[in-house]
Amino acid sequence: MNFFLLEAVANAGGAIGAGLGAIGAGIGIGQIGKGALESIARQPEAINDIRSNMILTAALVEGVALFAVIIGFLAMVL
Repeated sequence: MNFFLLEAVANAGGAIGAGLGAIGAGIGIGQIGKGALESIARQPEAINDIRSNMILTAALVEGVALFAVIIGFLAMVL
């Protein structure tokens, strides 16, 4: 009986962790986009530099989110 409870708690924890990782990445990328648009509005001549930095930072955040989701799914499987 305790084994089934432990497995259920692990599944719930993995699902919650994967969801929080995805939500956090969405919020982070939204903040990156907001900051980039505000920067472009203040300094339109720097649009290429701002865009490239925004894409690089969003890719790094997305990579961290992917790791969080994978770890959450592994917690459910293992």
